[in-house]
Amino acid sequence: MERVSVTDDLLARRFTEHRAHLLGVAYRLTGTLADAEDAVQEAWLRLSGLDPAARAEIRELRGWLTTVVSRIALDRLRSAAAQRERYVGPWLPEPVVTPLPGQPGEDPLDAVVRDDGVRLAALVVLDRLTPEQRVAFVLHDAFGLPFAEIAEVLGCEVATARQYASRARRAVADADPPSRQSLRDQRAVVEEFIAAVNAGDVPAVVRLLHPDVAVVGDGGGKAKTALRPLHGADKVARFLLGLVRKYGVVPHLAGRPVLVNGDIGLALPGTPGDGEHPPLTSRVTAFTVRDGRIAAIYDIANPDKLTRVRF
Repeated sequence: MERVSVTDDLLARRFTEHRAHLLGVAYRLTGTLADAEDAVQEAWLRLSGLDPAARAEIRELRGWLTTVVSRIALDRLRSAAAQRERYVGPWLPEPVVTPLPGQPGEDPLDAVVRDDGVRLAALVVLDRLTPEQRVAFVLHDAFGLPFAEIAEVLGCEVATARQYASRARRAVADADPPSRQSLRDQRAVVEEFIAAVNAGDVPAVVRLLHPDVAVVGDGGGKAKTALRPLHGADKVARFLLGLVRKYGVVPHLAGRPVLVNGDIGLALPGTPGDGEHPPLTSRVTAFTVRDGRIAAIYDIANPDKLTRVRF
């Protein structure tokens, strides 16, 4: 068994080795980078504040840190549940925006977004779970923590932790979030779709939309986007083509290609508008592709969730 009994400098280096993993755990649990980074920083403060004897009691550092981060994330989740009752419009996770493969600017979050479980389609489903269900499901099914340790995080019996995970697993299966497609396939579909919308080709737009497509906007009451989710190919096509008439472009479909939580997306800086078209607010848009068609469009325009995006 590993025992932690090291100098402060070595402890810091060993913590850094686990930082990407911890950030991935915390982000998948909370859905916000700020909360995830705060949880990881708090875990470091707790670790570095231990005396040598207490450090020596840690049998396995990665597991100990994962448990600490999970407890902090659970507290954030419970607090956020009350705050979201007052949130204006749909709530979407804070996007993790990184460069496309081959573009300059390696991001330390690249390792986090490679995981299939942090794509927006998956996080949106997790957000429908209770905090306890989300923690039990993520820690067990994604990171393989034993239920005995999960029960300690949740402050419940092992059987109860198993039940939380089981209920979450059924909810995720019922929601059926599509798996991540290859970036090549995603990009081909998205580019063809954007061209069809900009050309006003209604039959092509409808053909490229999945029958159950959804458009979900998150403005948080601070930026314009769809106030309620839109569902169905015909309704979404009319909505998008209406935006072309109003703005000259579709805000959701304009901007610089990027990866959003590891999937193809767009980052659009705000524009002042002109005498013919109103101004556009900055936004990040992500797409989910299923069976060669657009299955979801997530439009994140709340400026509070875009502070880390380099437009």
